[in-house]
Amino acid sequence: MGTRFGELKKKEVVDATTGIKLGEIVDLELNLETGQITALVVPGAGSLWGILKRKEDVVVPWTKIKVIGKDVILVDKTPGISSF
Repeated sequence: MGTRFGELKKKEVVDATTGIKLGEIVDLELNLETGQITALVVPGAGSLWGILKRKEDVVVPWTKIKVIGKDVILVDKTPGISSF
């Protein structure tokens, strides 16, 4: 069964180990040859009152997704991975 981007955007991305909310999906990375999603992009945390630049976006590789639920997407945020 397929899922539309609009449906994914409404879900919170949460680290399954710590329960920390990473944010909502703002973009996807695609493999243009296969058309498959390779990663989810979540905006980096904002800064103090929006004065300073926000942190880099969090890129969650598709392989790190544990569960896509009704309201949340649980991911395995393993330390030591550079893009996540």
